[in-house]
Amino acid sequence: MSKEINGINYDTANSTADKKFTYGVPGDPDGYEETLYITSDGRYFIYTYGGAQSKYPVENITPIAREDVKGWIMSH
Repeated sequence: MSKEINGINYDTANSTADKKFTYGVPGDPDGYEETLYITSDGRYFIYTYGGAQSKYPVENITPIAREDVKGWIMSH
């Protein structure tokens, strides 16, 4: 997935997955995934996607500040 936010392109195909959290099993309508990515220039973003009844029924990309990454990881 690729998404431009504030003039910056975030692309899962051209970034490195750093940490992934999966909730539920494949096909679970309540299940979802959150994956932390880092771009080649050091920007972080979270890719989210899930089942139709999950909190992420549509795939999305959300930038996250470097200083907030540890807190995001610890919240899981």
